[in-house]
Amino acid sequence: MIHSINFYRNGLYAAGVALALALTPIKVHAEATKNLPATKAEKVGMSSDRLARMTALGDRYIDNKQVAGMVNLVMRNGKVVHYQAHGAKGASDDRPLEKDDLFRIYSMTKPITAVAAMQLYEQGKFQLSDPVAKFVPELKDVKVLNANGQLEDQDAPMTMHQLLTHTTGLSYGFAAQVDLVDQAYMRADIWAAKDLDEFAQRVAKLPLKFQPGREYHYSIAVDITGLVVQRLSGQPFDEYLRDNIFKPLGMHDTFFEVPKYKMSRFLPNHVINPQTGALMDVALVPADNPMAMFFKPRPNVAMNDYESVGLFSGGGGLVSTAMDYARFAEMMRNGGSLGSTRILSPKTVDYMTQNHLKPSMRMGGIGEQPTTDGNTSGVGFGLGFGVITNPAYTGVIGSAGEFNWGGAAGTVFWIDPVEEIVVVSMIQLMGSPWPLRSELQVATYQAITESFQ
Repeated sequence: MIHSINFYRNGLYAAGVALALALTPIKVHAEATKNLPATKAEKVGMSSDRLARMTALGDRYIDNKQVAGMVNLVMRNGKVVHYQAHGAKGASDDRPLEKDDLFRIYSMTKPITAVAAMQLYEQGKFQLSDPVAKFVPELKDVKVLNANGQLEDQDAPMTMHQLLTHTTGLSYGFAAQVDLVDQAYMRADIWAAKDLDEFAQRVAKLPLKFQPGREYHYSIAVDITGLVVQRLSGQPFDEYLRDNIFKPLGMHDTFFEVPKYKMSRFLPNHVINPQTGALMDVALVPADNPMAMFFKPRPNVAMNDYESVGLFSGGGGLVSTAMDYARFAEMMRNGGSLGSTRILSPKTVDYMTQNHLKPSMRMGGIGEQPTTDGNTSGVGFGLGFGVITNPAYTGVIGSAGEFNWGGAAGTVFWIDPVEEIVVVSMIQLMGSPWPLRSELQVATYQAITESFQ
């Protein structure tokens, strides 16, 4: 329900305390709408005429009723060359979508959490070889469910590196129909925990799917990472993000809990009605529909309730705007800094965005898997980001070294350090069947007239 399990190339995503800005509401909104610098496409080696195809792409999605609304933003060399909103706020709300409307970004929260962790890594707070249990002792004695259905001890403790690369043996619970571990996840109702400490206590009672370090399996590891950040920093996780990433980068529209005075900008989420094929607001899914257990709002449950949040999900809990996320992405493209503000060292950014998966590692889970050598799907995984290892095998134009991720409601972004490109696209559609990521890539790269490769 909260993650992008296939590197969102084909657009299929598994269904998965307000930031106290010491500012008045009027001042906050004024700062939040301050955009990154813009320029004509021709000044950065792109074509305005060809970028019009990006506009046509957004319009087509709206005309075909594939999504209710969409915001697309394209940058090159640190300058915005395309920034446009299409469609309406919702399937049942025909007011025009605004560029600064608020989207659930779900798993696009994960790269932000990874950056927070690596800030603490730079401060010497932990080493990647450290056991996770050093900081989350609740997980010290977690057992592994082996192939014979028996519980066994961990061969070696899960490490911080494994936590950041989804190789711990933790899971999400999405294969509960066929997998015993995932059935246990569903019964534990982990997202109803009151906070990250209780979340870890619930997870500690669940078995691992495999011995740590043996496989890549997309999981709740980044939520545990958020707890590590909280404990190492001595700050609640939401406050740490606010003080060390959001405020420094001017991301005043990014938070776990939507402030009341911004609720009018918070968009409805959607699913596709299985009977009619039409878009349907998640809130309108009938209670007897099997999807209701995933999508119906539940008070005080992470990623269901955005008005009263106690569990700050580092894996999928944030709300943001296209421009706010572009500020984060541009910081990463620029080697860890935005303007005069440095978030990470360029050496740290480079390390995070390399493929960290070992050649011997097996790939488990649902959907397209990363590979270690680029000879199957052309994608790998770094520390918090998907990485393109070989664009010739991805089936869509791009560059080796691109890093990226997406969210369960169809949001996507990528950063191309070869062509100095940042792209952010926002929609609100769970389980989108549309090849939006691929179409956005074609529309972006075909507009380049001067390649830096």
